[in-house]
Amino acid sequence: MTKAELVNFIAKDCKMAKATAERTLNATIHNLGKCLRRKDKITLTGFGTFYVSKRRARKGRNPQTGAEINIKAANVPKFKPGKQLKDWVQ
Repeated sequence: MTKAELVNFIAKDCKMAKATAERTLNATIHNLGKCLRRKDKITLTGFGTFYVSKRRARKGRNPQTGAEINIKAANVPKFKPGKQLKDWVQ
């Protein structure tokens, strides 16, 4: 599903204009990103939890040359699905 298709679903379900639905979706995505940037944990009951995890520095290999490289530590976004979301998928 594309973002445009999701906007259409939201607009139809909420009986709102597509432009309003798109602004709402964009605001939601933007604010999720802002919260994760601050390393906040976002829990949407039944749907899941977004959080930031610290990935430690490690050694890797360049797949083309086989040379060993150093991979820097990084903060990465993660998502853990909730029970209701798991049930919807099965």
